[in-house]
Amino acid sequence: MRCDRIWRDARLATMAPGPQGLGLVDDGVVACTEGRIVYAGTAREAPPLDALESVDCERRWITPGLIDCHTHLVYAGDRAAEFEQRLQGVSYEAIARAGGGIASTVKATRAASEYELLNATLARLDALISEGVTTIEVKSGYGLSLEQERKQLRVARALEQERPIGVSATFLGAHALPPEFAGRADDYISEVCDRMLPALAQERLVDAVDVFCENIGFTHEQTRRVFQAAADLGLRVKLHAEQLSNLGGSQLAASFRALSTDHLEHLDQAGVEAMAKAGTVAVMLPGAFYFLRDTRLPPLQALRDAGVPLAVATDSNPGTSPLCSLLMAMNFAATMFRMTVEECLLGVTRAAAQALGRTADIGTLEAGKYCDLAIWNIDRPAELVYRMGFNPLHSRVWRGA
Repeated sequence: MRCDRIWRDARLATMAPGPQGLGLVDDGVVACTEGRIVYAGTAREAPPLDALESVDCERRWITPGLIDCHTHLVYAGDRAAEFEQRLQGVSYEAIARAGGGIASTVKATRAASEYELLNATLARLDALISEGVTTIEVKSGYGLSLEQERKQLRVARALEQERPIGVSATFLGAHALPPEFAGRADDYISEVCDRMLPALAQERLVDAVDVFCENIGFTHEQTRRVFQAAADLGLRVKLHAEQLSNLGGSQLAASFRALSTDHLEHLDQAGVEAMAKAGTVAVMLPGAFYFLRDTRLPPLQALRDAGVPLAVATDSNPGTSPLCSLLMAMNFAATMFRMTVEECLLGVTRAAAQALGRTADIGTLEAGKYCDLAIWNIDRPAELVYRMGFNPLHSRVWRGA
């Protein structure tokens, strides 16, 4: 078999579905042609391979490139002052109701130019790339008007031109109520559904649609309206659900066959069962749990028992999870949520790809998928979850290069 590049003498964690969990291969080979994997498996079972370039991995471990499936990476400013307030005992909800929180980031993001937003975002993106991340999701939601949401999503799309990275862009226009719509939440949802979403979808700036369904966000019925507008445009949906209270958002999201529901600290059994039936991924965001000093754990065992896929992401954002390390997110998930090493690693590869609706192309080392690889200086995969503040990445491969 003729191919462009072969990685030999490697140990693989393929993350492919099967009885072996992480899909571990001790005598591994990965081969690619035109940016896609043509073989990933044992050397002894490999077909004859003739490559233009052969890379000796010297027994290093190869995983799929990591996937950060929930970020708010495009924004301006910071919320360090609010962090100080919370250290003094002020709650996140109280800060938000006083005009801080998301509203303060909206003000800073609206004031920034597209160029300024791009430069600020690239610094955060580079931190993720340095840890082997090859695909990210980026949400809007800090513009809250057609022009400003467009600006954020244009920056998200531009990241793919500036760096070797895959980007899934999510429209989160229903993130908070903008000041010009104060006291008129239903009118703003009409703006989101009737004007903003159709225009942005037509411009091909949107891959999925999200809503903040919460007691300081949008109601169950308002969320339904946005989801229906997305469905009418043929777009998949996701949901910020059950973070601060239980509004039944996960059941609503499941009724629209949502790709994922995220946070889930207040998820109940009915929500778990609805997600399992719909094939909706549960995205764990331990950075926000840590940063907000939350104490209510997501119902991990109920999700496991129901067979709901578990993903892990940074939730990188300025207010509740200023985290740009997916490796640290895995450690948080293990130490605070008691997720296993296997769950954490699948959570930033295969399950994360499922949360983005992209399992055909990424998330596992299998023939036909993009050759996105992370090559690690480790002795066992558990090191990727175990270490704190240490990056063992040897090299990163994106689309075979």
